[in-house]
Amino acid sequence: EARRAAAAAFFGGTLEYYDLYIYASAAALVFKEIFFPAIGAAGTLAALATFAVAYVARPLGAIILGHLADRFGRKRALLITLLAMGLSTVLIGFLPDYETAGVAAPILLVILRICQGLSAGGETATASSLTAEVAPFGKRATYTVRAPNAIVAGFLLASIVFVGVAMLPEDQLLSWGWRVPFWASIAVV
Repeated sequence: EARRAAAAAFFGGTLEYYDLYIYASAAALVFKEIFFPAIGAAGTLAALATFAVAYVARPLGAIILGHLADRFGRKRALLITLLAMGLSTVLIGFLPDYETAGVAAPILLVILRICQGLSAGGETATASSLTAEVAPFGKRATYTVRAPNAIVAGFLLASIVFVGVAMLPEDQLLSWGWRVPFWASIAVV
């Protein structure tokens, strides 16, 4: 059970942080054009501000999911974090752009980003706690370190995926290419 929990913590964390980092790449590279074209150069700042929104929501997510984990079990809380992150990310890939939905598009983007932040706030702590609780005595550090290592794995996976997408011609990248890494999060769900 300890090995399975450590593997689940690593795999779940990798996918969780993949979702966070593909968002960072998209915010830096394309979201100005997709969601904030009407505000010119300030669109880059607005896109990056949507990235920051999740980090504001993370402490609240840690409190809420920590309470749920204590009350209903760490496995359930971890499942909630993975589903919330995966669904939020996939839905970002389906959002209409500013030209189609107007100001509703960036508002929906921020709402989904808050959901991602709440999820990320509970994921690493819940995964680490679950792994520590089931790890054999004397090997807790060996098992528990896999959850934080997943952050790096998620970053690497997101970088590889987004580099491939960023090689598309600009018109394809802006019309559908940026959505592909978000749709790939269906694996989390």
